[in-house]
Amino acid sequence: MEPYEKAWQATRQRIDGAARGAGRAPESIQLVAVSKTFPAAAIRAVHALGQRVFGENYVQEALEKRHDLRDLADIRWHLIGPLQSNKARDAATFQCVETVDRRRIAEKLSSARAAAATPLDVLVQVNVSGEATKHGVGPGEALELARYVATLPKLRLRGIMGVPEPTGDVERLRAQFRRLRGCFDACREAGLSVDTLSMGMSADFELAIAEGATEVRVGSAIFGARSYA
Repeated sequence: MEPYEKAWQATRQRIDGAARGAGRAPESIQLVAVSKTFPAAAIRAVHALGQRVFGENYVQEALEKRHDLRDLADIRWHLIGPLQSNKARDAATFQCVETVDRRRIAEKLSSARAAAATPLDVLVQVNVSGEATKHGVGPGEALELARYVATLPKLRLRGIMGVPEPTGDVERLRAQFRRLRGCFDACREAGLSVDTLSMGMSADFELAIAEGATEVRVGSAIFGARSYA
C-alpha cells in the first residue's frame, strides 16, 4: 500500500458517508488536502492516489513546493492561511485564495493577477466565532465584502470560508457552521454567483457537511500529526 493511501481512502469514505447521510451526492463535496508543514514528497504521494486540490497556509512554503512539483500540472493550490498585503502578488498565482478578509487584500489580488490569466477564485473569510486570534470579517460584514469582491475585474467570487472555534460542544459547533451557511445563503439571495462553502476540518467535517459544506479542508487525517519544530 502506498504511503498515505489508507488514510486518504478513509477520509474519502468519511466524506462519502457524511454526504449520503445529508442526502447529498458525495461528488458535490470537494476535499482540500491541507499539506502545510509536509514535504513535497508527501504531496506527490497523495496526488498519486487521485487527490488534486491541496491547501497551504504560507505563501513562501507553498511556492517552494510548487517549484518541486512543477511536473504535476493538474494540481490546484489553495491558500488557506492569513494573507499579508506584501504577499498578494505571489498569492495571486494560486488557483484559489480562501482568506480574503478586507477590501485592500482583494484589490491587491485583483491588481496582481496576470492580465492573461483567468480570474482568481476567492472566498470571503468569516470569523464566525469572534475569537480575537482568528482572521476574517464578522458575519454581519460578509455580504458587503462579498459584493465588493464580485466587482473586481480579475477575481471570481466563489463563496464563504470559515474556521469555527475548537470545541467539544457539538451544538455550539453546529451553530457556528449554521452561521457560516447563513452568510453563504445571504450571498445567493443577493444574487451573487457563489457555489463554495468551505468549512470543516479533520475532527468535525462530517458535521460541517451536514450543515451544508461544499468543501472540507483536511490535513492531519490524511498526512498525520504535524511537527512544528
